[in-house]
Amino acid sequence: MMIKKTRHRRLLLIAAGLLALGAIAALVMNAFRSNLVFFYTPSQVAAQEAPQGRSFRIGGLVQPGSVRREGVRVQFVISDGSEQVPVSFQGALPDLFKEGKGVVAQGQLQGRQFLAREVLAKHDENYMPPEAADALQRSQQARERAAQTLKGSTP
Repeated sequence: MMIKKTRHRRLLLIAAGLLALGAIAALVMNAFRSNLVFFYTPSQVAAQEAPQGRSFRIGGLVQPGSVRREGVRVQFVISDGSEQVPVSFQGALPDLFKEGKGVVAQGQLQGRQFLAREVLAKHDENYMPPEAADALQRSQQARERAAQTLKGSTP
């Protein structure tokens, strides 16, 4: 009789421990998912691969001639060489923000416009966010392949 009670207590303790571990794991996963921010290129946004209504990062080059300031609101275009995404940002831009330079913005897509909550500019003359540099390189390669294809099809 005593052995049965001890076994039941152990089973209850193990079940309670597993339940507590499951609850902790669920809380950690929920916190991790809410802080997870993905990066998309303007080409991916144009292909509608970026989520609507969720925060993400977009990166590329600030399109020359696209920066418009209206008080504290700034509008500009981020381009990866293939596609362009208009960005709206309210606040102070980093000192290194310039047209034709690399930038990463974090925010949400609203329709076709990206509403940025944070804008990050490059840190030095040679720095480019790795994701933006990769997107620009892929875009350049795609343009070169398209140009070679056109040359090959011309009589």
